[in-house]
Amino acid sequence: MPPDAAERLLGGALALLPTDTVYGIAAAAGREDACARLYRLKQRPRSQATAVMLGSVPGLLATFPDIDERSAGICRRLLPGAVTLILPNPAGRFPYACGDRADRIGVRVPDLEPEVAGLADASGGLVITSANLRGGPDPAGLADVPPELHDAAAFAVDAGRLPGRPSSVIDVTGDVPVVLREGPDVEAVLAAIGAAV
Repeated sequence: MPPDAAERLLGGALALLPTDTVYGIAAAAGREDACARLYRLKQRPRSQATAVMLGSVPGLLATFPDIDERSAGICRRLLPGAVTLILPNPAGRFPYACGDRADRIGVRVPDLEPEVAGLADASGGLVITSANLRGGPDPAGLADVPPELHDAAAFAVDAGRLPGRPSSVIDVTGDVPVVLREGPDVEAVLAAIGAAV
């Protein structure tokens, strides 16, 4: 990883980064222009939400200080881990990553290598999506990432082969959690949410 990785992201660059599931392409969450470039590159409709990744639960709670205590408790219980949580977003933070609903937002704290976790927190959060072309296979290694995305990224971090199965996506904005995408250990995740609620 380049020593100025956070500065590059904060300056509007894109990067290829490992998570605990697949490789993603990321932009600093606070840079609306970089996030728009990421959407164009992926041919991703603006109506489709994209998760914001932090490197730690304290980093997540500092970035979203206005989430309710129930949501914060679920985050503390489940994260870091291979799950994307859809949380209430009362302040409407990062609306350009929220799709059609700025009152809710997807958040992710993967189980990351310390270097990548530190980068995510130092960048103020990263809007990140699988480093594939629209509809393409999820990349388990950097070699699986299409050349167009390699060319668009200012740098890449290689963590070797990853599991290759995307995270579970669970909406916890209502009284009953709703699984939007099944990923690793989804039943254990749901059990933990029940305990947290």
